[in-house]
Amino acid sequence: MDTFDQFNQGRLALPGKTVDFDNLPWNAHPTFKGVALKHIVTAADTNGQFSYHLVRINPGCTIGNHIHATQLETHEVIRGFGECINNGETINYQPGTISIIPAAIPHEVTAGEQGLYLFAKFMPALG
Repeated sequence: MDTFDQFNQGRLALPGKTVDFDNLPWNAHPTFKGVALKHIVTAADTNGQFSYHLVRINPGCTIGNHIHATQLETHEVIRGFGECINNGETINYQPGTISIIPAAIPHEVTAGEQGLYLFAKFMPALG
């Protein structure tokens, strides 16, 4: 089982609460075709402090150029290959790559031929 499968079938363990990730649905991204998110830790879980999401980008699909005005975002690549344009510079994405996108910085992510799977974290949380 690779790292993505371990996360996808993992669990959130908090005092008094456990959430099995395989019971969480994949949600189609509201704007970008071929992109889905599994909301692992939500703003409601952290009083808005941070959120964690598994992100699945289908082969050749793109999370288009956008910004998060108030959130710092991190990406941890856990399967596949692609690239991120972060503040105008191209970063090659492969398993093990971690990228940091400060608040208000334009960025986009494009998956390669095998698709791309990320663990994305936002501070403060996505709404």
